[in-house]
Amino acid sequence: MKIFFAVILPFLFFYNLAAQDSLNNSSNPDNRFNKNKVLIVGGTSVAVYATSLLALNNTWYKNFPKTSFHTFNDAGEWLQIDKVGHAWSVYNLSGLSTAAWKWTGLSEKKSVMLGSITGFSYLTVVEILDAHSKNWGWSWADMAANIAGSSFFATQQLLWQEQKIQFKFSAHRKKYEPELEIRANELFGQSLAERILKDYNGQTLWLSFNVNSFLHKKNIPAWLNLSVGFGAEGMFGGYKNIAYDKNGNVSFNRTDIKRYRQWYLSPDVDFTKIKTNSKFVRTILTGLNAIKIPAPALEFSNGKIKGRWFYF
Repeated sequence: MKIFFAVILPFLFFYNLAAQDSLNNSSNPDNRFNKNKVLIVGGTSVAVYATSLLALNNTWYKNFPKTSFHTFNDAGEWLQIDKVGHAWSVYNLSGLSTAAWKWTGLSEKKSVMLGSITGFSYLTVVEILDAHSKNWGWSWADMAANIAGSSFFATQQLLWQEQKIQFKFSAHRKKYEPELEIRANELFGQSLAERILKDYNGQTLWLSFNVNSFLHKKNIPAWLNLSVGFGAEGMFGGYKNIAYDKNGNVSFNRTDIKRYRQWYLSPDVDFTKIKTNSKFVRTILTGLNAIKIPAPALEFSNGKIKGRWFYF
């Protein structure tokens, strides 16, 4: 989830400020084209792009050897949780960027196209950094996920002028037995922030459907969503639960642990449907909509159904 660390967090700060005229509040009499706002959004975008890419290079790539442009196939790693994470990142970045461009007074269509291109282009630059790192490479699977995330946002916004289906994220810190905890510390780090961003065993990606946007029933709260989640368990390596030391000897072998996917069904909240006259509160709610709220859930995995009273 280095994409989340380097892209979403920096952009949340600026674009949430610009999202005061949110995607679901397009009728704004003061929403006229403003060149100064365009310069603010464009200039800030360039500055944040450059700063976050530099930070990403220094924190993620600096200590790894560089090489010429090359590709690699990581489509099967981490049971595709990381790929869905790419799509989530681009989806939310496209939405936040679109809100910023709408703030300048651009039309809905132009704002959506600019916002989607902005999100996709930035992730493409990150992929180029991967392509010149010996430990990674240009991933066509990542690029496909980036296209999917950007297209998912743009299609809904152009078709419905709203996001009837939101792409959300949740995560929790997994507790492991002592041997696995040592391996988890090596792979995912030890701090809570590192675990949330790196431990795919604790991450869930959600498609959150706004019920009333589809059913149009007066007795259904406008903010009520129903979410379908995707997660996975038992992963202590990209492809297999096995690791080798620098001499090629096996240092970790838990191929006995089953790697499996999980599917979830859970209620959720569309924060953009909560009415408020405060632009500040609306801004906060817009940002919160990228995260799935903790709630009861049904888990479908290994041919069984489990109930969870509280899942995040």
